[in-house]
Amino acid sequence: MRLVFSRVGEPSAGYSPAYSFNDPSGMCPTCEGLGTVYDIDIDELIDPERNIDEGPVRFSLFRPGVYRWKRFAYCGLFDREKPLKDYTAEEMDQFLYADKLKLEDPDPRFPQSARFDGVITRMRDVFLKQRPVKMSASVREELDRLVTHHTCPDCRGARVNEAARASLIAGRSIVDWMRMPVSELHALLEEFDDPRVAPAVEGIRHALDALLSVGLGYLALDRESATLSGGEAQRVKIVRHLGSALTDVTYVFDEPSTGLHPADIQRLVALLQRLRDAGNTILVVEHHPQVIAVADHIIDLGPGAGSAGGLVQFEGTPAELSAGDTLTGRLLAEPLPIRRATRAPSGRITVRDARSHNLRGFDVDIPLGVLTAVTGVAGSGKSSFATAELPRQHPDFTVVGQEPLRGGVRSTTLSILRIADTVRAVFADASGLDPSWFSFNSRGACPTCRGRGHITTELAFLDDVSLPCDACGGLRFNPTALAVQVDGATIADVLAAPPAEVSALFSAHADVVEALAWVQRTGLGYIPVGRSLDTLSGGEKQRLLLARHLSDPHRDRADRIILDEPTSGLHPSDVDTINLLFDDLLEEGATLVVVEHNLRVVARADHIIDIGPGAGSDGGSLIFSGTPSEIVRDDDSLTGRALAAASGLRG
Repeated sequence: MRLVFSRVGEPSAGYSPAYSFNDPSGMCPTCEGLGTVYDIDIDELIDPERNIDEGPVRFSLFRPGVYRWKRFAYCGLFDREKPLKDYTAEEMDQFLYADKLKLEDPDPRFPQSARFDGVITRMRDVFLKQRPVKMSASVREELDRLVTHHTCPDCRGARVNEAARASLIAGRSIVDWMRMPVSELHALLEEFDDPRVAPAVEGIRHALDALLSVGLGYLALDRESATLSGGEAQRVKIVRHLGSALTDVTYVFDEPSTGLHPADIQRLVALLQRLRDAGNTILVVEHHPQVIAVADHIIDLGPGAGSAGGLVQFEGTPAELSAGDTLTGRLLAEPLPIRRATRAPSGRITVRDARSHNLRGFDVDIPLGVLTAVTGVAGSGKSSFATAELPRQHPDFTVVGQEPLRGGVRSTTLSILRIADTVRAVFADASGLDPSWFSFNSRGACPTCRGRGHITTELAFLDDVSLPCDACGGLRFNPTALAVQVDGATIADVLAAPPAEVSALFSAHADVVEALAWVQRTGLGYIPVGRSLDTLSGGEKQRLLLARHLSDPHRDRADRIILDEPTSGLHPSDVDTINLLFDDLLEEGATLVVVEHNLRVVARADHIIDIGPGAGSDGGSLIFSGTPSEIVRDDDSLTGRALAAASGLRG
């Protein structure tokens, strides 16, 4: 694309690097190609009531006694006992903004450089311009609190400089092209005809074709990769490999159908088959029946999850799997039963003029006391409707989505469920020690690995290498903590155990039993209670959030819950477990609104809201609102057609 603009853009900004935000000749000089300007929030950083000895900087790397604190404590410029609020304007300016100031008579304890930088100057140089990669989670959280960011005032988020923005083709800049949805840019290039750049334009069209074929036509090319869902990121990678000339490569894809509507799956399958037919081997971890059905060879593992699994249950073709007696085979062979007798709603609410993101201003009723499935192709506006528009108009709904859980990488299932303190208290009572001895983030931590369970070795030009800690054997605790047992189990044993075992061990503690019962009912019974959050999938994190919400003793049993693809990453049998949980919640009087592609959930819904027909600018319209038995007769609904085929009502 940069090549096209460098050849035919008017006025030309120069060679192709002049259109890149990663190149000095093309990047916006103000934000250095980031599109966002970062700065330090002085009000958050500085406590004017404190003096230097008390630590006026609210950042642990500037606390009294550490290296950075010594720079302004011993520079000789300030009265260490005077609160910052009493500084003169000149003193405060020096304290905050001095830049490489040469000191006349610093304290001998001042670092030998004898140059002084103000606190803000040093923060900007060390933490904003360089943005160190290796930083503890706690320090990074502190820094996130102190840093403000806003759209660059010069490029307005475009990231390239004025010359690149001013270079146009048919009235559009490279920024305009990058901000278009793939489907719109593809249509634009279909009409573009300039022999000077014909090969380059053909290459762009070929890449856009591939993105369209995996259902990503709603994405813009300037979308940051970090904002993509797991399924979207995998599909982008598939597209990239399709253009590769490499053969005899083994590709491993982990649930590439995640986030895809059944109507998009066939295009994904076609891409995987193209990779295979190019002479490669494709290994796919997958639950979706449409993907499994076209596999050349299937390996089915089980029979259960976690310690109850890990055995090969079946090897063979899809036809052999369907004819076999494995759990996977039986579930895939059975037509989906569609709910005929829907529950009677206890009332209705209305969402009016829904316009969040790409929604086109429709009105729709939401029945209360029943399960409503919100469906549509990826990017159609389902999540915009259910997780943005609905709770905005009706704030009594609680959204349980796939947003990051609050907590660092050292947080565990127990801590997220708020029952870790109970477990530590039991061990403390048994030993007479303080509960902090049974936390690997506190006094109980192994001194060698500091409670991480592993030692990370930094390699200059390669990825870091992590190996189990020799001192604790990966258990994370020190010998004092590990010497204490409750009914024969150490604190490390408890963290390594699944919910059922921990619940039995702590049967006298209702909060533990209740929370872990909900964990099992949400299909997470295989996860050890000490599992770190950073090792959980998006679907697992969401179900853990749901378990925490449901275990809250103050929860209203008739509450209204919104879930965004809660069955992501689940086997059909686990989806059935989630369906049973939904049934129980509805019996209690809850209202459930579920954004979902999984037809096992959609088929059991009482009400379906289908949004589409396409993605991005081609979506956002209300296609259908009604029951499962009605949508299967609606030929305008892609969801209806897919559900009819899965239930055996349509070939």
